[in-house]
Amino acid sequence: MDDDPDQLRLLVAALRNASYRVSVALNGDQGYARATVLLPDLIFLDVRMPGRNGITIARLLKGNPATQDIPIIFISALINQDERLAGLRAGAVDYICKPFHVDEILERTRIHLSLSQRKSTLPPDTAEKNIVLEGKTPTASLPTNLLLRQIASEYIFSHIHEPSLKSSDVASSMQVPMRRLNALFETSDGTSVFEFIRQERMRRAALMLGQSTLTIAEIAIEVGYPNPANFSTEFKKFWKKSPTQFRNESQINPNILRGIIPTKPV
Repeated sequence: MDDDPDQLRLLVAALRNASYRVSVALNGDQGYARATVLLPDLIFLDVRMPGRNGITIARLLKGNPATQDIPIIFISALINQDERLAGLRAGAVDYICKPFHVDEILERTRIHLSLSQRKSTLPPDTAEKNIVLEGKTPTASLPTNLLLRQIASEYIFSHIHEPSLKSSDVASSMQVPMRRLNALFETSDGTSVFEFIRQERMRRAALMLGQSTLTIAEIAIEVGYPNPANFSTEFKKFWKKSPTQFRNESQINPNILRGIIPTKPV
């Protein structure tokens, strides 16, 4: 989240060259809305932006159960001690001053993603104490079907924006037969892999319509539909109302969104 196009271009190019998937927001409100829907693994946040500033957005993210565990790194031209302390007290794990060095950004990204992943794989009682388990993680002891379901869902969530994503891509990435993967999802979710992908796209689209100011065309791209007309057709087929109608109704009655809970791999 940053309103400086020059800084954004440099940062986004560096992250994408390192094979990270990047979503950009030009102000805090737009960034907060995207974060609650996309649930990124890491958030870069400027301090001074149009609308609510980065400190306020960080507090909102840390106060939301869906986003409270996402690491936040401030990148700001404000370098005095009080500003840095304010960022860290708002919940950030790091504070980088502009102008930044690309290599430093990439290394800090790697470190904080690694720390976050390690913490998420620890049982609650040991994660609180910062204990590292040697030689195994809880995922290693999961039942095979549950572990496969977790790996498959993580693949889907990380590629949901790609129009070409197919059920066969998921099976191929895991090197398991398509029949077995479908059976696994039908047992755990009551649906096929194809339908799971479709439902996830429509759920994310509904949340973005209700919680962000992104255009319908922008939302369509975020959930894997390069053609807005095709997206609108699929959305209406799924939710029984057009994207515009859904957005208008959710603004009048926010309770419409209550049952659409952000998804995280289980």
